Amino acid sequence: GSEAAIEQGQEDEAEDRLKEHMDNLLDKSAKTRQAALQSLRLALSSKTLSDFLLERRLMLTDSLEKCLKKGKGEEQALAGTVLTLLCLQMGSGPEGEEVFRSLKPLLVSVLTDSTASPSARQSCATALGMCCYIAAADLE
Repeated sequence: GSEAAIEQGQEDEAEDRLKEHMDNLLDKSAKTRQAALQSLRLALSSKTLSDFLLERRLMLTDSLEKCLKKGKGEEQALAGTVLTLLCLQMGSGPEGEEVFRSLKPLLVSVLTDSTASPSARQSCATALGMCCYIAAADLE
């Protein structure tokens, strides 16, 4: 019983940290947003969090959209990577498709923007390809 309680406590603490990172995506400071994106990248690539993300996908999608629109270089590149991981976590169901459909135009916009940094463009190209492969219902 106590092992389960300890595990639950650790899980709650991890979820609280994730919520904090998601909140930090809306911070005015680019450094804070980048740190939050790096932490989310690490969390999403190391653990399956689909249940946690399912109820927060709209908020996270909106935050990633802001990072892609307003951010520069490194922030855009990190946002593209986090978006790819979010799509992987959401899978090929309607939730993953919804995330992809909402951010696809922005990914294409950054990808085709010749003034965007090469790392941001590369990250958005990867996100576009991976999310399309995983979550696009429309074959075209």
